[in-house]
Amino acid sequence: MSDGKSNFDINHEHPEFSIRRAMWRQYRDLYAGGEQFKVSADQYLVRRQKEPGDVYGERLLRSFYENYVGSIVDWYTATLFRREPRLMFDGKNERARKFFGEFTEDCDRKGNSLAEFFRKQFIEALVCGKSYILVDFPRLNAPAGTRAEEDERGASRAYLVSYAADELINWSYDECGHYQWVVLRTQSLRKEKIEDSAWVKQIRWIYYDKENYRVYEQAENETGSKEIEVVAEGRHGLAKLARVPLVELRVSEGLWLLNKAASLQLEHFNKSNALGWALTMGLFAMPVIYSERDWNQVMGDSYYIQLGPQDRFGWTEPEGHVYQIAADNLARLQEEIYRVCYVTHAGGALGGNNAQSGLSKQRDYTITQEVLRAYGDAVKECMKRVLRAIDAAREDGIGIDVSGMDEFDIGDFGNELSEAERLLKLGINSPTLQKQIFRKLAFQFLCDVRQEVKDQIAREIDQGSS
Repeated sequence: MSDGKSNFDINHEHPEFSIRRAMWRQYRDLYAGGEQFKVSADQYLVRRQKEPGDVYGERLLRSFYENYVGSIVDWYTATLFRREPRLMFDGKNERARKFFGEFTEDCDRKGNSLAEFFRKQFIEALVCGKSYILVDFPRLNAPAGTRAEEDERGASRAYLVSYAADELINWSYDECGHYQWVVLRTQSLRKEKIEDSAWVKQIRWIYYDKENYRVYEQAENETGSKEIEVVAEGRHGLAKLARVPLVELRVSEGLWLLNKAASLQLEHFNKSNALGWALTMGLFAMPVIYSERDWNQVMGDSYYIQLGPQDRFGWTEPEGHVYQIAADNLARLQEEIYRVCYVTHAGGALGGNNAQSGLSKQRDYTITQEVLRAYGDAVKECMKRVLRAIDAAREDGIGIDVSGMDEFDIGDFGNELSEAERLLKLGINSPTLQKQIFRKLAFQFLCDVRQEVKDQIAREIDQGSS
């Protein structure tokens, strides 16, 4: 539908979005597991050729899902964010330092810290390959005349909004590879008053280009859908930077975990359910009658059968060779899921493979650590882009850097401390080097304290080493 202001369809979808929509839905089901996966199990449990509908329906009811990839994603996230990233703000603008100290404790106006916000975005990136962060500012009815008035009215209070991979439905790039414009679409259920009988489905589209934004809305209820209408428009917070206020957190194809493990996880799901069904049916043995005459007797727990002198009676029971092959294949699939996700050591332990040597385990964990560092680099780079965009929009003029997210073992701090002591004993005549060493050690040890405390420690280190 046209927006009424310009001749284009705001609900038009990018070709790449249309291609990937079903894939994203599948990956979310595989990550979530549980009831979310069970509701859509008919899309993933393969129906056998000429399988009766009632048999397939019973198999669906009895289906189960062993969710390895979801645990792997959560393990990577917990390990990467075990120590929060270290944020460093350099400059004499105390007003800016105070703002960023408050911002890191509540970056989205919902009470989420910056680390917690990026933790959720990182999970989305591992599941769908990417996620999006919108940098926004409160909108005022009338423009503020001075910076002090902006601060007083809250117009300079930047905040972040998270968007999933499938909520960016259309976009275009400029000649430099930056966004020229984007369209975001979200859906929600609303009820204006508690006494209202029906929920209203509200669809919202937000269009951003390098200077302006426009918000469209449409309401749907049991009587039908209303027309799409423009409910807000104006200049966005990064307009003076000529930049679309959307930042992408993306992992490479090789580090996109669900894309690497989804087919293996689905194969494991189908084979484990096939084996479970076969074992269950094997518990209900089928009677076999060996007779040359016509057989018309009814059999059951409270019935008897009459056999002739040459007749024989028995029960079918599988020998079990194919069951063992299936069980071995399931174990191999499980190990392969962990291997392609770079956590072979975990797969070996879960699979019962305890013959792995210490050197082999160390080598495997070294690979996992390098993958974690690559994830950490992606998160830090995205975080720097977000914070520096806010700094530029507010015109604070401070230096911002993000470090950390590269130590994943409890013993790492002891090693860092020993290496720092040896470096300081070299007697290098550089106050700047000394300050940076002290900062890194202090921030690493006190990674969970508030940002304003970290800023105070940084100032005291700078003053003491000058």
